[in-house]
Amino acid sequence: MDTSFDVIVIGLGAFGAATTYQVAKAGARVLGLDRYSPPHIYGSTHGETRITRLACGEGPEYTPFARHSHEIWRDFERATGETLLKQNGLLVISGPGKRAAAHGKEDFLASTTAIARAHDVAHERLDDAAIRARFPAFAIADGDEAYFEPEAGYCFPERCITVQLDAARRLGATLHTGETVASFAKDGTGVRVVTDQGEYRAAHLVIAAGPWLPQLVPSLARRFKIRRQVLVWFRVADDVPIAHFQPDRFPVFYWQVPRSQAIYGFPSIDGRALKVATEQYKTTTTPETVNRNATPEEIAEVWRDYVAPFFPGVTAECTKSAVCLYTCTEDTRFIIDTLPGHDNIIVASPCSGHGFKHSAAIGEAIAGRILGRSDVLSLDAFRLRD
Repeated sequence: MDTSFDVIVIGLGAFGAATTYQVAKAGARVLGLDRYSPPHIYGSTHGETRITRLACGEGPEYTPFARHSHEIWRDFERATGETLLKQNGLLVISGPGKRAAAHGKEDFLASTTAIARAHDVAHERLDDAAIRARFPAFAIADGDEAYFEPEAGYCFPERCITVQLDAARRLGATLHTGETVASFAKDGTGVRVVTDQGEYRAAHLVIAAGPWLPQLVPSLARRFKIRRQVLVWFRVADDVPIAHFQPDRFPVFYWQVPRSQAIYGFPSIDGRALKVATEQYKTTTTPETVNRNATPEEIAEVWRDYVAPFFPGVTAECTKSAVCLYTCTEDTRFIIDTLPGHDNIIVASPCSGHGFKHSAAIGEAIAGRILGRSDVLSLDAFRLRD
């Protein structure tokens, strides 16, 4: 068994899979390690769909990565025949009065619009009457407004990971799943990684371990909090036109509702249920102790407080649920930088609840940084700060 590589990647979720593929594509020898068998349900990259949007109200530095990720997904679609990206539009909705903050932004609607203008992203601003006319499934209040972005939509995360890992294998990558990393350390000019099944060496290491990152890199643990999030699918009522909830009439949405949490959601993929989720930033957990099942009380609360008032055509019947983990920084920004004192180890934590849409391009940028390419997007905006 080969134990020597150019690059080792720990974690094969959204960013690890993308990085592994891009390193292999460049012709370097790469080992990808994951304690489970991706795509899996234990981290952050599952749940059928993930929103993608070009104008990211979190900051102007994100748009180039989302835009280039779309290009990479389309290339994969042409090569594989898989459907990875559906561009059915995005609504960012807000209105008067106290509204839930969105990824640290009190006025997410305004910041999203400003970034769209700065990056020349096609968009419209809609008033309450326009929203009701075009998207009748949304119970819009008087005075509500929305940003609509036609190039936005959703990705299928499990498929995206699968096509990249499959492509990495074809290009010669070595992938070890069901193998848990115990430690890593300097080894001369390189790095040694110890797992529960062996030892490996490489010139470079990328740690893309998601919610396991604080355990692997204790020196950075204070920078991250792991947040448990609940995803719920509720059945559309029989007497409501299901067409109102399907992709051509129902865009993905991010809604700053007058509640403690914002909500986001997706059109009906299966023709019977609507996927909705909130985002909580009060409690923390760990990958080992988290309750991976949504409780009946949580499901009832999501419907009562976040679905019934805003989607009257949706019933309280839960068709399925899931739990995912956000690896959050204090200001919701990404951290992608070398580990202090280790120039050949990159820590990649592009999450905080808005990471997947950027993953394909960030994987390319990480690989390019390691391999000395000058034609990739810069990661400087995501450096560690004091």
